[in-house]
Amino acid sequence: MGCFFSKKSKRKSSEKDERTPTTTTVATATAAGDVVPLGNNTEEPPKKYSWDTREKVDPKDYMLSGLRGVTAGRLPGALRGQQFVIQDCEDCDIFVLDHSATVTIDDCARCRVVLGPAKGSVFFRDCRDLKCVVACQQFRTRDCKKMEVFLCCATQPIIESSTGVKFGCFQYFYPELAFHFKDAGLSVFNNNWSNVHDFTPVAGENNWSLLPEAAAVLDAVPKPDPESEFKAVRISADAERSIVPLTRGGRRKGSEESCLVVFFAGEYATANARKLIDESLARGLVLVQTKEVSMRPDDVKRVFQNNAEDLVDWITQGAVIALELCGDGAVETCKSIASDVFSGTKLFVSDNKITSSRDVDNFFNFADMQMGL
Repeated sequence: MGCFFSKKSKRKSSEKDERTPTTTTVATATAAGDVVPLGNNTEEPPKKYSWDTREKVDPKDYMLSGLRGVTAGRLPGALRGQQFVIQDCEDCDIFVLDHSATVTIDDCARCRVVLGPAKGSVFFRDCRDLKCVVACQQFRTRDCKKMEVFLCCATQPIIESSTGVKFGCFQYFYPELAFHFKDAGLSVFNNNWSNVHDFTPVAGENNWSLLPEAAAVLDAVPKPDPESEFKAVRISADAERSIVPLTRGGRRKGSEESCLVVFFAGEYATANARKLIDESLARGLVLVQTKEVSMRPDDVKRVFQNNAEDLVDWITQGAVIALELCGDGAVETCKSIASDVFSGTKLFVSDNKITSSRDVDNFFNFADMQMGL
């Protein structure tokens, strides 16, 4: 069994028409004999429609093109969910610090790029020697060479006809970033950065790999030039400040023991999940993966099996947040943290290390199917 912790009437129009003046203009004469019209002008002003008052969009505001050796981009609030295009740029530092609909990057070389959350896709085409920080729903490259990408992607990243692509876990912060994730409809807990699909594999060759665990974002993508328009944006790439939790992903685990911890929807679910991550890391555990998904009663029965009856009522308030933590003694450590720190909070913790692997597999297999990976 798993462990649970929970804390005046209208007149007829015909009558109105009888008393309402017709469109004939009423006039009176002044002492000088001039005729002055009385009453309102009977001509109605032209109707206004939503497209008449809509703010005009200049495509140039949503594009960077043909830049050479400069720092450029967009400040928070500049895009507000619009599409964005970057093309034919070389040796540039590009910071797009806002949420967008989609982003396409074409024919760029030797650039450092930071992209705020994209609700849809981020698509790199015919690019080379790029170093990037990207958050998106879908990530894809085509005909690209030699890229380093610190990624948060809700779905499986795809590379096509690309070589030398290296991936690391998203680690970034600026003050508006959490709001931009929300505006883009992305969860910081749904990050498949290391689960890459090569659409055009070559026998005997690896077109992609994972960056070393010690890889630092600022070594790849430095902060903006202090003389640029981005100098006032408080940027950090420290893992402890990152909006997205730093996960091991597909790297080899350092221990055979993992523990599943699931927080159920509530006012502080996100904060509680982050608190448990911090407490676990401080006690020597490693965060392997995270997910935030909705569940139905049938899903609960399939995933939690013998523990389902006690959990069905807990899923009705919204999505759950699940964490896989790894390390020797992971189960007992997580149970201790849950008891000491989260007494009265709705959460599930694997009961013992014999069943914990099954718990992890059941939940994350379900989550991957739910998200269509």
